[in-house]
Amino acid sequence: MEENYIYSGTKKLRCGYTTGSCAAAAAQAAAEMLLTRQSVGTTEIITPKGVRLLLPVHRCELSGEKALCSVIKDSGDDPDITNGIEVCAEVSLTESGIEITGGKGVGKVTKAGLDQPVGESAINSIPRRMITQALEKVAEMCEYRSGFRVVVSVPGGEELALKTFNPRIGIVGGISIIGTTGIVEPMSNAAIIETIRTEANIRRAEGKKALLLTVGNYSEKYIFENKPQLSEQCVMCSNFIGDAIDIGITLGFDSILICGHIGKMIKLGSGIMNTHSSYADGRMETLIACGVLAGVENSVLCRLTDCATTDAALDILYENGSAKTVLDVLTKRIDGYLQARAKGSARIGAVIFSYKKDMLLKTEYADEIISQLEG
Repeated sequence: MEENYIYSGTKKLRCGYTTGSCAAAAAQAAAEMLLTRQSVGTTEIITPKGVRLLLPVHRCELSGEKALCSVIKDSGDDPDITNGIEVCAEVSLTESGIEITGGKGVGKVTKAGLDQPVGESAINSIPRRMITQALEKVAEMCEYRSGFRVVVSVPGGEELALKTFNPRIGIVGGISIIGTTGIVEPMSNAAIIETIRTEANIRRAEGKKALLLTVGNYSEKYIFENKPQLSEQCVMCSNFIGDAIDIGITLGFDSILICGHIGKMIKLGSGIMNTHSSYADGRMETLIACGVLAGVENSVLCRLTDCATTDAALDILYENGSAKTVLDVLTKRIDGYLQARAKGSARIGAVIFSYKKDMLLKTEYADEIISQLEG
């Protein structure tokens, strides 16, 4: 295929193609083989993004009234766990229509709020559309007027799925066949943000009106230890706090609570809503600004600039006896930036903790939202 690239910072990175593209290409090759009775070496599809893919067919098997072809997933320069997997499509002929289902290694949907209904194979709507278009192309080429049945499978998909978010979001028994553009863009944040949206949508489909966001494993551990009854409601947003807030508002949650360790959450005190270090650090700068507002001596604040971690900086403030006043300022600043992001569309709050100092900070609406989550 013609190579596609994107730039991430100063790096030129090669794009790959999704499991949805693999399934569509494999189905097209299998249908062509079934109707022409000839082996297919390569097959060409057009992705929803308009990119033309000429993909090699890895496996090509004809058995009576069924044909099976496969395509090997290439994720380009993206560190994708599905890179190199074999996506298979077995095609048989029917009287009319196009039936698409999942076989071994493709998961089943068990929770409402996902792209497919409960009980369906985890083959998302856009890959289903791509498969349908691929089969219609073959039918027209071969002047075939009846229907197809397609079974998509992924050898080893059950084991691979255990390393993905699928068990967490209610997809069991295999991986998902996904992709909105047909193309994998390396280092893309889109997949992470879509996972957040998917998990939040599940909570909404369960009837939840309050969204509980966690920013990492520490957060989930903290909730499990202190509010175990809320553990099943957690939606991990990682560094994408601002995007997760936007998703919660878009999905209609009336309350949003963010729980996180101060090492990440402190950045909210300067309005930094993506807490990954590649976007911004600002931890010491934020703490120093809070210290200035709290009236801490300059000599103490200057010592904070040499600290590598938030906990180390807090040690200095605790020794000085100024930690409480500084943290009060920080909590109010975090609350102010969260309210500005939500713009009144949802009640929003935060719980900020540190295991080292057994510290717990809560913004104004945090306790009310916790009560709502518990109810």
